Amino acid sequence: MPSSFHLDNRSAEACSNARLAGYVTQKTSVARLEKHSVAMYSVSMIPKELVAASTVPLVLSVLTEGESYGYALIQRVRELSGGKIEWTEGMLYPVLHWMEREDMIESEWREADTGRKRKYYRLSKEGRKALQEEKEHWLSVHTTLAKLWKTSPSSI
Repeated sequence: MPSSFHLDNRSAEACSNARLAGYVTQKTSVARLEKHSVAMYSVSMIPKELVAASTVPLVLSVLTEGESYGYALIQRVRELSGGKIEWTEGMLYPVLHWMEREDMIESEWREADTGRKRKYYRLSKEGRKALQEEKEHWLSVHTTLAKLWKTSPSSI
């Protein structure tokens, strides 16, 4: 298992085979990652590599609450994370487009109450399967870290 990750800011197209948001690649050394994380983030912010890796399961999970549009997804994740996860539109929309190509989500353009057109996203059947896989992976990581840190995993 690689010990470090690097966020690739290019479009999700370039990484369409990668499962974790289509963005995570194995490039950065641990020392460089730690140095970068300390320099770029306060203690309360989650490093961008972890944010990128969690984007797909977060989007899939939020969409289980019902359909949503991009900006509302950004707001919901910010709310759920207590402001620790800050997505930008430039980061989220390539991931949403990648997820559509992978048949995890479906979309539809509709007019909002404001009269402005918005693209609404909803979970597909394939997306529900992908969410189950993502849950298993993330719970395995969570349980392993809890054992290493000698804490009891919180009930999810």
